[in-house]
Amino acid sequence: MFATKLRGLALVAALFACSVAIAQASGYSPVSAAPMVQSDARIGVFRPTAAPQSGSAADQAPASSQNLATPIVSLGKDYRVGPNDLLEIEVLDLDNVKRTVRVNAAGAISLPLIGAVIVAGLTAQQAETHLADRYREKYLQNPQVSVFVKEFTTERITIDGAVMKPGIYPLTGQITLLRALALAGGFGAIADSSEVRLFRVNEKGERQVAVYDVEMIRSGKSDDPSIKGDDLIVVQRDANRRMLKDSIFRDVLDSINPFSIFR
Repeated sequence: MFATKLRGLALVAALFACSVAIAQASGYSPVSAAPMVQSDARIGVFRPTAAPQSGSAADQAPASSQNLATPIVSLGKDYRVGPNDLLEIEVLDLDNVKRTVRVNAAGAISLPLIGAVIVAGLTAQQAETHLADRYREKYLQNPQVSVFVKEFTTERITIDGAVMKPGIYPLTGQITLLRALALAGGFGAIADSSEVRLFRVNEKGERQVAVYDVEMIRSGKSDDPSIKGDDLIVVQRDANRRMLKDSIFRDVLDSINPFSIFR
């Protein structure tokens, strides 16, 4: 019986040694359990999607602190109010008329004195003019109305790759990359946190991509970029971890409990 247990232990040890040898040959270290990551000069910089592929001289250039700057994204002036948006409305000529209201499914909001008003499809500036006209009809001579879009849900972002819950998410307010990843449940088991790609279409209709190292953002060494509507976030898979996970030796090891032979 003891000899059988020893043979089982030897088999597990041999399989583990083979897996380690394969992993080390690919650059994966079982001691540190961390992939070998090279600096990427593209980090935090938006470039055309036709940028040089991995392995080129541009990709292998060391990153500089100047490349860590990220663009600041704000809600565009041409954004049009939609259902479920949350608006903060203030009428300066009336006492205590400051409301935070949500646009209903019909695209309307309800305000004191004027009741229900359709605002869906209007920009914030157009909504201010429309509401001022309604108050001017019966109640005020020169109403001053302010409309601020506090939350907007008609825009969407897509999160894909090595995350726990990939999918399409509503963009509620102004969120950052870290918060967007949290919506998707965080990184998956074989995610490469240093290779998070943000695809965006610029004002000229050109599709661009920026690469971010999330650990640098978490440590405060890089800014947390803002996310805007129609952004696509793709978390790359770590090639070394994926190979080790898909290895036949790893499959065998996972199917064997090494401690069972000591029962």
